[in-house]
Amino acid sequence: MSDGRNGLGSGLLGVIIFSGSLPATRVAVAGFSPLFLTSARAVIAALLGAALLTVGRQARPERRALGSLAIVALGVVIGFPLLTALALQHITAAHSIVFVGLLPLATAAFGVLRGGERPKPLFWLFSILGSATVAGFALSNGGKASLSGDLLMTAAIILCGLGYAEGAKLSRTLGGWQVISWALLLALPLMAILAFATIPVSWTGIGMPSWVGLAYVSVFSMLVGFIFWYRGLALGGTASVGQLQLLQPFLGLALAGVLLGEPILWTMIAATGIVVICVAFARRFA
Repeated sequence: MSDGRNGLGSGLLGVIIFSGSLPATRVAVAGFSPLFLTSARAVIAALLGAALLTVGRQARPERRALGSLAIVALGVVIGFPLLTALALQHITAAHSIVFVGLLPLATAAFGVLRGGERPKPLFWLFSILGSATVAGFALSNGGKASLSGDLLMTAAIILCGLGYAEGAKLSRTLGGWQVISWALLLALPLMAILAFATIPVSWTGIGMPSWVGLAYVSVFSMLVGFIFWYRGLALGGTASVGQLQLLQPFLGLALAGVLLGEPILWTMIAATGIVVICVAFARRFA
């Protein structure tokens, strides 16, 4: 099987895992503060990553890789989890998931800036059209979202795209699971301090759904998903495999509706469908 097919398969598994991230975060912030949730998930994932690195007897990355690892940590360990947790205090998980439509464009843009990729002009045409559809949905939500929530989600997408592209570049030399594990360890001291400072005063009022949400985002969203995702981006190309993120809204919207009972508006489905069609064409020219 070619690297391209392997990359698509691995990337698709990552997208399936990530699709549960925002609904799980929405459930978790009902019992935990956004700061504690962000730091706790990073600490748990870092400990698991450290175990993997120890068992795999992985050598420390070279000093020149530390800057890139710091960018990965800023984007996907700290920035995206914190900003989405804050955003989900103002908007529904179903609404936030549609913002994932901006991720392929952000990832591809940083893939050009940081990874040296050069998609064809038609790629950008369809990517921008898909992103414009998402932006149009956000602006015509009928008052069911908030400006602050939308701005926080937009900032989260930008940082996440940067972290994805930087991690994909590093994965070509370090390996996918090694990149996210080292990035988590790099952020561990800060995240551990933050977790201790924001630890809940009482644990008695925290329901089981919040604990399940914390467990999911810690193990799957923060570690396991990235093992497949970074491998996919490294093998298949950041711009090309990155377009698979447009499947995430479909899966995420379904989870938000089934698990959280949130209303799935026809405008959400229509916007997501249009975006996926645009990205299908964009990927052809990646």
